[in-house]
Amino acid sequence: MKYDRPVTAARVRAWLGAFVALCVVTGIALLAWPNTSTAPGQGAVASSPNPQGDATGAAKSTAVRGLLQRRADALLHHDKKAFLATVDPKATAAFRTTQTNLFDNLAGVPLGHWAYRINPVDAVDPAALRPADPADLAGPAARGDELWAPRTDLDYALRGVDAQPTTKTMGYLYVRRGAQWYLRSDTALDRTDRRTWRGPWDFAPAKELTTKRGFVLYHPGDEEMARRLADELDSAVQAVSNVWGTNWPMRVAMVLPATATEMRALVGPDFPINAVVAVSVADHVDRDHHTVQGQRVVFSPNGSRGLSPVALRVVVRHEFTHIAARADTVDGTPLWVLEGFADYVGYRTSGVELAQGAPDLAQQVAAGQAPSGLPTDAAFRSSGHELDLAYQQAWTVMKFLGDKFGQAKLVQVYRALAGAGAQPGEKLDQQLRGLIGMDRTALVAEWREYLRRQLG
Repeated sequence: MKYDRPVTAARVRAWLGAFVALCVVTGIALLAWPNTSTAPGQGAVASSPNPQGDATGAAKSTAVRGLLQRRADALLHHDKKAFLATVDPKATAAFRTTQTNLFDNLAGVPLGHWAYRINPVDAVDPAALRPADPADLAGPAARGDELWAPRTDLDYALRGVDAQPTTKTMGYLYVRRGAQWYLRSDTALDRTDRRTWRGPWDFAPAKELTTKRGFVLYHPGDEEMARRLADELDSAVQAVSNVWGTNWPMRVAMVLPATATEMRALVGPDFPINAVVAVSVADHVDRDHHTVQGQRVVFSPNGSRGLSPVALRVVVRHEFTHIAARADTVDGTPLWVLEGFADYVGYRTSGVELAQGAPDLAQQVAAGQAPSGLPTDAAFRSSGHELDLAYQQAWTVMKFLGDKFGQAKLVQVYRALAGAGAQPGEKLDQQLRGLIGMDRTALVAEWREYLRRQLG
């Protein structure tokens, strides 16, 4: 199934006690345009048929495609002069500086693919634009002989991590001066639905710290934290594979932004970025073909630095579990399944005892107040004590299942429940009976007894 609309699911995790952190896990599935057939490492531009149906319109489309082809080739071949030649010579000084910085900042990024596509049918009327910076369109010199704003998408892939390119919207405005087309602005469309996507390289020089199973993208000055993340990467991939199996890419890109503004650009404006440690994101999920595009684990520029070594290890493995399982996970799956399983993998070899990792739940059980049911999705969307308790309950449910039935059965349970997505309670009960011989009522009863033995 390919999603026919944007789908976003966010889960927020509060880590208490010795961990004192907050971890956000998010899956984002976006409908992506079909990729071009260009091989990775080549720059290319494709478009829909010319909407004008005349030679003038066709020539304009061809010219802008050529402009973007030269721009992509210049980036991939590190030709700064050719790259800057695609920028309007009469653009604002700020935009030309931004473009110079963009080229320089990308020098340390392992690009496997960088290409642009335009759709001339889907264009914004330049006359209707009201840019935040009036200089983008002020006066005849700014407008040139013609302005054009067709839909522009960037397809890019990070070498060694992305099996296929992912797609990002670029709010580009082009200007014609005589017979030549240039890129005039990438902010003039910000007040439309064509806001330009910003990557780490739009904020500062990006550096790569490579391991056997992926890499960390970071900025100068963050070497110490980048090294901490890199030191966890390979062992986390192996730890997840030891549970989940090897039917996933087993390569991960970790991104360490320098500021809250940068993190917001990478994960979206609605996340509580000032209180998070990590976010796993994906641009597009195609379960029919078992593919996921644009998976990244983005770490907070502030919160992640305060984690102890054990806490960081648990967080990384929790996030990597979501990366591994995403292609097999349907939106709407109960959050106690998703988050509990990720915590099961995260805590599995951490040395953290049940009472340490679930202190609030332990206190309740010791007081004779074991849970009366499985944690609801609403509890995972709450905050404070209720949120903490939801995660602790979900983890201990999965740990109970693993202890009782074995790890292989636990993985089978996850795959079955996550593959079914949202379903009525009676169908969930039927599925559970087929998997473990008990419905939710029986599961809760046995889980409560497990908690009393372990925590009472």
